[in-house]
Amino acid sequence: MLQPELAKALGVTTRTVQYYEAGERYPQTAQITNKICEIFQVSNTYLMSEQDEFVKEATEKYGTNGKNKANAIIAETSGLFAGGELDEEDRDLFFKAITDIYFQSKERAKKYASK
Repeated sequence: MLQPELAKALGVTTRTVQYYEAGERYPQTAQITNKICEIFQVSNTYLMSEQDEFVKEATEKYGTNGKNKANAIIAETSGLFAGGELDEEDRDLFFKAITDIYFQSKERAKKYASK
């Protein structure tokens, strides 16, 4: 399927499809994500990494501000585990908090996943 054909099927511009393919943007609604899954006959989990899902959910809930904050959390977290300034105990607490947020978000996302 060519990008213009996919764009037409999704109701978005060809440029938007190019952004999706490059990983620079994510579908703004679950409807578009579900259409992509339907067209390519794959599941949501096949299309998106857990990191992508986190950013997508933040974008859906909080718009561009949420997307930027989610990307910042990912970048800062990566920095912490690559020799950041927190001591071992604080890193463990931080990791537990992030893990808790991840699993809570994943449970909420199940409510909106296509069946």
